[in-house]
Amino acid sequence: MKFLVTGAAGFIGMYVCKRLLEQGHYVVGLDNLNTYYLPKLKQHRLDQLFPYDNFTFIKKDLADRDAIAALFKEEQFQRVIHLAAQAGVRYSLEAPFDYVDSNLVGMMTILEGCRHNKVEHLVYASSSSVYGMNTKVPFSESDTVDHPVSLYAATKKSNELMAHSYSHLYGIPTTGLRFFTVYGPGGRPDMAPWLFTEAILNDRPIKVFNQGKMMRDFTYIDDIVEGVIRIQEVIPELNESNETGSTAPYKIFNIGNNQPIQLSEFIEAIESACGKQAEKILMDMQPGDVPKTYADTAQLETAVGYKPSTTIQEGMVKFVEWYKTFQKEL
Repeated sequence: MKFLVTGAAGFIGMYVCKRLLEQGHYVVGLDNLNTYYLPKLKQHRLDQLFPYDNFTFIKKDLADRDAIAALFKEEQFQRVIHLAAQAGVRYSLEAPFDYVDSNLVGMMTILEGCRHNKVEHLVYASSSSVYGMNTKVPFSESDTVDHPVSLYAATKKSNELMAHSYSHLYGIPTTGLRFFTVYGPGGRPDMAPWLFTEAILNDRPIKVFNQGKMMRDFTYIDDIVEGVIRIQEVIPELNESNETGSTAPYKIFNIGNNQPIQLSEFIEAIESACGKQAEKILMDMQPGDVPKTYADTAQLETAVGYKPSTTIQEGMVKFVEWYKTFQKEL
């Protein structure tokens, strides 16, 4: 089967590509290789994929309408896994138009490509950020998500609405995945696992926001990828009853660990993996952040028969081992 995976040089994208390649599929990986973070990290990820004969990498920007339309027409993908996006809640305060170009225009070019080329299933990345300041926990797919507290979250909610309109108008099967705080080897340098590990290993203090009283549903990368690979096989059908109240071939799933932990426990896991204690600077809540993320994953478990199982202690040992090796390569 031929797949398009966008964000192929990204954290989740690389691992998804690798799993599909190992299964024998032909994968075209697309990425614009922007400089939001370390280009060497993106190259490091791509280097894991280049040895596969069934992998082709294409450097293009999703906002280039003509280029993306031509790519779809030429390749005739059977399925698309759209993971490319401008990520990061805090960066959206600094560079809002980057999010419009990548997350809104980029989603539009993907939807148009699927519409005109009979793609049989589009799986795309949403985010737990869409739940905003919801106080009802765990977060369920049927919850109201009309009050985003960051532009990043607003773009992800918009992606879900755009996907639904195309599912309804053109019968394109779409599945959105609300990821909950993904971490693991190869993760982004702007996220807490990297920032805290780097600081602890170099005897620098770490900033602990909201006095450490936040909770996160940390999900290890292998668990995320397993869910993505399984769900792309489950194609939504027209008139199928679902939690959204829509009869379009459209689905939304939470994909998280279903076991939120306190930020303090997360830091302890990093300290243990590093073999060093952290010096902590307690800070107030950052604008755009939320105090708790907690995924109700019952619908995903029903759909694909899988539930994430990696503990934060296991996952952080693997991340810290990878981080030390990667730093030697720089």
